[in-house]
Amino acid sequence: MEWIQSLLESSSTPILTAFLLGLITALSPCPLATNIAAIGYIGKDVDDRKRIFLNGLLYTLGRVAAYTLLGVVLIAMLKSGSSLFGIQKFVGKYGELALPPSLLIIGLYMLFGSKLRLPSLGLNGSGERYTKNGGWGAFLLGVLFALTFCPSSGVFYFGMLIPMSATATMGYLLPILYAVATALPVIIVAWVIAYSAGQIGKVYGQMRTLQRWLNMVVGILFISIGIYYCITIYF
Repeated sequence: MEWIQSLLESSSTPILTAFLLGLITALSPCPLATNIAAIGYIGKDVDDRKRIFLNGLLYTLGRVAAYTLLGVVLIAMLKSGSSLFGIQKFVGKYGELALPPSLLIIGLYMLFGSKLRLPSLGLNGSGERYTKNGGWGAFLLGVLFALTFCPSSGVFYFGMLIPMSATATMGYLLPILYAVATALPVIIVAWVIAYSAGQIGKVYGQMRTLQRWLNMVVGILFISIGIYYCITIYF
């Protein structure tokens, strides 16, 4: 990550700076953990390589929507002379508090969702069909993880990106570039998984069994990360 930092320090172009800020955010410990969880969720749909990559794009779209809508409001506030400190504190505090229970609920749902009869909203009550209609789930996951500001991502977004966007000519474009960069590792890994999953399907042809195992592994991954954040945030 040092070479990204050096590029960031030498960059005088707002567009490149916004993109590099997003990459640094994606590779920071807290956002990196959420991206790992997102990769686990997206990569479960092993019987459909196109859906894996599509869900990766929908996850990215969720991050873009969250960062852009929030950025539009914040940039307008800065241009009007308002301070962002109160909003940064509120979003950072409550967004971080909401992350652990959300991860635990998603993880438990992935493990035991097949035994429940619940309305779908893109996350079907049948664990076996969990990812078949999981596009909304990937999108909402992107929104949730984007709005979970850790100290480092809060500094990059509120302290660097938004002030720069408020003074740049194409300021409203910068949060979009930042959002795409934060999700870039997920897009790349989703493409790799999609290609690899297709090869696995041709060789073994046992997607249902593999997907049940992946549901369990990813559910445990979400629960583990949720417990980790519970300990670090609440205690």
